[in-house]
Amino acid sequence: MMRRSLLLIASAVVLVLSGCASTSPEWSSSTDSRRDPRAAKAPRVDLSKQSVSSIMAPSNDLWIQIRQGFQLPELDSPLVEQQTQWLVKRPDYVDRSMARSSRYLFYIVEEVNRRNMPTEIALLPFVESAFNPEAKSTAKAMGIWQFMPRTGQDFKLTQNVFRDERRDVLQSTNAALDYLQRLYKQFGDWQLALAAYNWGEGNVARAIKRNQAQRKPTDYQSLTMPRETREYVPKLMAYKNIVQNPAAYNIVLPELENHPYFVAIDVTRDIDVDVAAQLAEMSLEDFRNLNPAFNKPVILAATDQQMLLPFARAELFQMNLASYTKPLSSWTALKVTKSETPEQLASRLALNPETIRDVNNIPRGMRIRAGSTLLIPKPPGKESDISEYLAEYGQLKLDKAVPPKPKTSKPAQASAVNKSAPKKAANPKTASTQQKSPSTNTAKSAKTGTSSGSGVSASVKTAP
Repeated sequence: MMRRSLLLIASAVVLVLSGCASTSPEWSSSTDSRRDPRAAKAPRVDLSKQSVSSIMAPSNDLWIQIRQGFQLPELDSPLVEQQTQWLVKRPDYVDRSMARSSRYLFYIVEEVNRRNMPTEIALLPFVESAFNPEAKSTAKAMGIWQFMPRTGQDFKLTQNVFRDERRDVLQSTNAALDYLQRLYKQFGDWQLALAAYNWGEGNVARAIKRNQAQRKPTDYQSLTMPRETREYVPKLMAYKNIVQNPAAYNIVLPELENHPYFVAIDVTRDIDVDVAAQLAEMSLEDFRNLNPAFNKPVILAATDQQMLLPFARAELFQMNLASYTKPLSSWTALKVTKSETPEQLASRLALNPETIRDVNNIPRGMRIRAGSTLLIPKPPGKESDISEYLAEYGQLKLDKAVPPKPKTSKPAQASAVNKSAPKKAANPKTASTQQKSPSTNTAKSAKTGTSSGSGVSASVKTAP
């Protein structure tokens, strides 16, 4: 297959999504001032004016470019060799991780180089998530960079009903590199910055102060830290060793050409995920690998969303969209005004309760709290897209459903004989018995765990 090498800045293209075939969309390099400034960092090329196949890159092998950017000092620790051998003994795991990385590495390396950071940083998702975009840790860290919910909020990564930008390839990469640069500026050392990314800058700062108080060195290896953080940099250096000299470890790296794997496409009309994949002639799995941030089966246009497609698939998408005559989206959203169960809502809207439950991930026995935003099938004749307010601020909150009270039958009327019969005197021993009510002062339990400051990563549960 003919190799194509592209200029490093040609990392994304913008395709304006039209609502139907009658308005044939064109490739465009225009930008919208409302767009998130972080998304604007992904450069664009106008395919109607520029031939990407004729633009040459400095190297046609991305691994060469990564090696040329290595800057981190070697870590003199037996843990580096231990972690390297751990990987060498698991070639299948390494192969799967490397294969997954091929989708994202060009963009990450490009951003790392643009910021003049060591290219070892581009290998960090190997440590964090094995480049699994759906990776979720036991501490609820998400995505290839493993952002915790609070840290994601600090870096303005949207987390709502419709999308979780901690899994978004562009947004999470830019946020992670912003965070690492901030940590490097704070500590003046990349090893300490990486430790803070894993453990939290507050914890690293306190460990440094403890060593300073004891007149001890304050470098990475001299600090007292959890085992996970102690092994964190050695794990990164192990991947560096393999990338630097794969033949020495009997490992074959996947072929990575030095050009963009994907392009970014602006979404200007709501579009179902399966429709987008169909128009791009991709499987749903492949589409979701590039677009893991979308929580629902529809991509919303109201918040200037982008979807990522492999370069050749983007051209197919444009061609197929031009002749597509069916509705692009089959979903809409509503904000419920009162608390109710999915069954009650379904009855009110004449919908299938299982559809409401499944698409909104509502477990059985739960009730939808008033003010929640729900995705529902679009009624016939409704063409408008989901509003910007719901798309940006939609949240789903649930409560345990209150079981219905059992119906009590009225006691049968006493017979006239019983009514006229004299009442027996109550037994004072039994009459004075009083039932105690359960205590209402029970202490609530709280989940406890090791404080991680504002750190990002945690123990990751990923499929090998």
